[in-house]
Amino acid sequence: MLPIQSQAPDFELYATPDQKIKLSSLQGKRVILAFYPADWSPVCSDQMALYNEMLEYFHKANAQVIGISVDGKWCHMSFSADRKLHFPLLADFEPKGAVAKAYGVYNEEIGECQRALFVIDEKGTIAWNYLSPVGVNPGADGIMDALEEMDKTKKA
Repeated sequence: MLPIQSQAPDFELYATPDQKIKLSSLQGKRVILAFYPADWSPVCSDQMALYNEMLEYFHKANAQVIGISVDGKWCHMSFSADRKLHFPLLADFEPKGAVAKAYGVYNEEIGECQRALFVIDEKGTIAWNYLSPVGVNPGADGIMDALEEMDKTKKA
């Protein structure tokens, strides 16, 4: 897993069948990268639903949440519509897991992303990270604490 204070690797992945999102295009915003194993799994569904409920708080902190898994763009589109998600899910599909590998959170043994969180600051530096056991929803407390700490540091 990439350490805190390292530069977040740039990437460009599909958010919809015809639109890509590039991390560097979000510079000036904080970015919450939520790597997760798979759409439709119970823990992942709960985790993404929680982040959907937390959007107001993330936006107040100038943060954009982005989900990333190795599922394809069509799978993400269906999952997102079914769960009524209002943030992008990116397809780290081909080459499979390339972005997760760049962040050090790809599980080669099973071919999925690990359940990992990164908060990236406005300049593209990793400010916080967390690796959760695959069967445990990491929640949003750690993310909110990291965003609050960034505000304190910014004011100091």
